[in-house]
Amino acid sequence: MSEESQLARLGLFDARVPRYTSYPTAPQFRDSITPAHHRQWIGAIPPGSRISLYLHVPFCRRLCWFCACRTQGTNSDGPVRDYVEVLLAELALLREVLPPGVSLARLHWGGGTPTLLPPDLIARLAAAIHEVAPLAEGGEFSVEIDPNEIDGPRLDALVAAGMNRASIGVQDFDPAIQKVIGRDQSFEITRAAAQMLRARGIASLNADILFGLPDQSPQRISDSVQKLLTLEPDRVALYGYAHVPWMARRQVMIPSDRLPRPEARLHLFETARLLFLTDGYEEIGIDHFARPSDSLAIAAREGRLRRNFQGYTDDTAEVLIGIGASAISRFPQGYTQNSPATSAHVKAIRGGAFSTARGHEFTDDDRLRGRAIEALMCDFRADSRELCRIDGATPDKVAALFGKAREEFGEMVKLEDGILSIPEHARPLTRMIARSFDAYSLSSAGHSTAI
Repeated sequence: MSEESQLARLGLFDARVPRYTSYPTAPQFRDSITPAHHRQWIGAIPPGSRISLYLHVPFCRRLCWFCACRTQGTNSDGPVRDYVEVLLAELALLREVLPPGVSLARLHWGGGTPTLLPPDLIARLAAAIHEVAPLAEGGEFSVEIDPNEIDGPRLDALVAAGMNRASIGVQDFDPAIQKVIGRDQSFEITRAAAQMLRARGIASLNADILFGLPDQSPQRISDSVQKLLTLEPDRVALYGYAHVPWMARRQVMIPSDRLPRPEARLHLFETARLLFLTDGYEEIGIDHFARPSDSLAIAAREGRLRRNFQGYTDDTAEVLIGIGASAISRFPQGYTQNSPATSAHVKAIRGGAFSTARGHEFTDDDRLRGRAIEALMCDFRADSRELCRIDGATPDKVAALFGKAREEFGEMVKLEDGILSIPEHARPLTRMIARSFDAYSLSSAGHSTAI
């Protein structure tokens, strides 16, 4: 039986499963988690800790049809300026509760389009964040860059604020595909943005590219990847396009009958993957590639790779605090999420309270299963000896989890000396194998295809 036939037999081309950027996944969050939990968990951070902070800007000049992020369009700076005032108020609330001596191991601005902020707002926001918690020595400040929405003054403001890593969204360089997905972004504009970043001393450059887009073919994705490689990004995320129009209504603009079938998606991924590997990139997890000198590649080789809502990371901070509408925070105690609706978030903050709308408090079982899932997603292996060190874990519990995976996937997983591993030929199944460790009942409608 061919490898593709084995993958098909196990359901790869039919399944919808989580991306497992968290465990439990966000659909499991409940409104029993309140602003009081958020405040209490912030206050429990040990003084002098290194934490991470994510700032969400939910505005775009145009709404790309392929995007499933929580964003809203604006043609003027008025709503953006009003929103920044709310961010500043939220940061002031955080400063009141945060224990002393805390610094930032990672600071990330995402969206939306954070680069639509004018220079003065960039400076004000960055100054307010540094007043709450300064960037730690060796810390990383990254920003998502839209090449269509950036210029010299805004880049200068970001660099002055301490940005030292930038992430450029590419998706695909083919003009016909861009038209179908509502994303007009030429290679020339993207190259100019990369050149402006390099000229300002930004040595670390990330890029995102998608496979599984309408009308995409191996030749077309090859052309896009080869153009991207000329920009010499240090790190690339090769994400599968998630067509979920029941969740992201703008995706109804994308003709579903022109989307590649799951088998073709796998071929598109493999085409791009081989190009990155041939160009000297190291494969990181299920969908990232990095230069050997990049910190993500180093973390992967040293077994320090982690996974969070931004995907793969070398950030080992125990706390990630989300600022802004819909932003999610992670604490040792659990997850909290700000109100997804910008209006509700604004109302809460202006009323002097955090806008926490839902979340999840971890159980010992969550911690065990979550770490096993993360290990498989990051390293394609989970070690029973490590898992047994988690509170509440026992050899019998771990053996039962490993046994379930073996029962479902047979020779597609290996179990030797207490280590469950996924061989290279079976790695397209990684998200499905991780799903076997998930204790929660998941609706397949809420998740993207397994490949």
